Amino acid sequence: MIVKVRVIPNAGENEVISRIGSVLRVKVTAPHVNEKANGPLGQYLAEFFEVKQRCINIIRGAKGREKTVEITGKSEESLKRVMEAIP
Repeated sequence: MIVKVRVIPNAGENEVISRIGSVLRVKVTAPHVNEKANGPLGQYLAEFFEVKQRCINIIRGAKGREKTVEITGKSEESLKRVMEAIP
């Protein structure tokens, strides 16, 4: 499944705050959005979608706030159910 992620830096804790269509808005504790923020973002998304960290692959936007992320390791249907549960 391919998901677009809008990263909001400098948060108190990592969390998914909303979903607009297939775009997730995710707060991360990293102070700036750069390549160093990708590690914590990948760890959090792996935990959120209940997949291994190696199943999270940033395919576009590694240095920016807008990222395109590929999530594997689960069926499309189970990943869609997780996405639909986000307000």
